Amino acid sequence: MSSMANVLSTPKRVQIVAALIEGMSVRATARMVDVSKDTVGKLNLDLGEACIRYMDETLRELPCRRLQVDEAWAFVFAKAKNVKPDKQGVFGYGDVWAFTAVDAETKLIPTFLVGSRDAGCATEFMQDLAGRLANRVTLVTDGHKMYLSAVEEAFGGAIDYAQLVKIYGKAPEGPEVRYSPAECIGCERIAITGQPDPNHVSTSYIERHNLTLRMSIRRYTRLTNAHSKKLRNHTAALGLFLCFYNFCRLHQTIRCTPAMAAGVTARVWSIEDLVELLPAVEHSGGRPKKTI
Repeated sequence: MSSMANVLSTPKRVQIVAALIEGMSVRATARMVDVSKDTVGKLNLDLGEACIRYMDETLRELPCRRLQVDEAWAFVFAKAKNVKPDKQGVFGYGDVWAFTAVDAETKLIPTFLVGSRDAGCATEFMQDLAGRLANRVTLVTDGHKMYLSAVEEAFGGAIDYAQLVKIYGKAPEGPEVRYSPAECIGCERIAITGQPDPNHVSTSYIERHNLTLRMSIRRYTRLTNAHSKKLRNHTAALGLFLCFYNFCRLHQTIRCTPAMAAGVTARVWSIEDLVELLPAVEHSGGRPKKTI
């Protein structure tokens, strides 16, 4: 006798995904949809990894012309100062950084990488980004030194690259402003490679997208205890949201989805379309089995 008890219905999956991409936590989503938190976590993992595979295969030969790159901090398992001694220095425990790029014109996120904030991960990210582009691009990053070697190794001289170096004043003092950033009192535009247009040397779009990440993914919300216990779950959650952002979310500026603006798809995806990226399952009694 077949059993459907282990498989969520499509409407239930859509409910869960809709809650997660609006910034709800796993526990809150489980309470609202009336399923276990393990069920929510497994759907987030399976669908997130399916979304990552789909974007990796689809986002190729992109017509991007002006890209901005930055990295956003988060943590996995525990904050760095609370990581157990035997896990100190092990990647996936403590600080992690999400490298993302945004196209200033289409608002598309061509790729992302969760890694350490170092030249190795920056180079891996830039090489992946370079392999997805169809044209010579203008690229802007902040003044972090790791990007100098990373961009050179990935693009060589076939790029117009500039850095926006921000100048900060004294950090605010006192308990009321302990989490407040230092005031930016100026910035310097430095051409590194090629001939970048000074009017387009900015990181405003990618910094705004970092805010979108923090408001839309619970794991990236600041000053809370929301975090992933495992790096794999953290990466899947980010992949799920970025796929939704690229294919489903109407951008207010361009009045379509980034994937439509970039010519990757001709229509607005629904959350049901995202759910359909999950591999099909079949039932022969007991636990569902994935079809080959």
